[in-house]
Amino acid sequence: MVIKVFLASSSGSTAIKKKQQDVVGFLEALKVDYAQLDIACNEENRMWMRQNVPEEKKPANGIPLPPQIFNEESYCGDYDTFFDAKEDNLVYSFLGLPPPPGSKEAVQADKADIVENGTHAEETNAEGNLDDSIEVPVEERNGDAHSKEELAQAADEEDEGEGGEEEEGEVAEGETADDEATEEETAGDEAPAEEEEAVEETDEAHAEEEEEQEEADDDREEEELRQLEEEEEAEVQEEEEEDLEETQEEEAE
Repeated sequence: MVIKVFLASSSGSTAIKKKQQDVVGFLEALKVDYAQLDIACNEENRMWMRQNVPEEKKPANGIPLPPQIFNEESYCGDYDTFFDAKEDNLVYSFLGLPPPPGSKEAVQADKADIVENGTHAEETNAEGNLDDSIEVPVEERNGDAHSKEELAQAADEEDEGEGGEEEEGEVAEGETADDEATEEETAGDEAPAEEEEAVEETDEAHAEEEEEQEEADDDREEEELRQLEEEEEAEVQEEEEEDLEETQEEEAE
């Protein structure tokens, strides 16, 4: 199985170039075999990409932008879905490839199987049965041994009398002091929390600006592609007109 990445080598959009480099660089880091197919210089590649991207995955204008990723004839996704899979350590599943043993994705798959089966590997023995060697607490094995200890302790507490009550009062005062100290620490933590909220709002504003810039770059890329198509159509028309003129001249002679 060959992974196909459709790219535009002559794209004037900085955002599209960055996305293409991210996809190619990550696939190379994973040592995944892939093929780059240029849609800017090859009309067949561009038409094949547009025809094989599912309708529900195409943008509103119907023109999918690079990079677009396929596994042979099967559509994998665009940059956004690739990025989400990378963040979730699910790139091999995204590409339709089995994860290599020892990879994060393989470990996650093993854990998912364990949870799905309802048992944990460390709780089973070699034969797949629950391990009987798990230690049971002493009080559960000895039956009423625990209850006898409780009775003896209760008798000792009755002998202490008023002295025990005084100790309880001291403990209550100590707990009150601890509560006051905890409240002071909580009040001191409120200011850093407000600063963190301000930083998060700033990050969100930057993210919105980047999204707006990427949308503007995408629009410009679409316009460039449309202009390229118009130029190609004009060139074909000129060639046809020249051929027609030559034919007419030959007939006149």
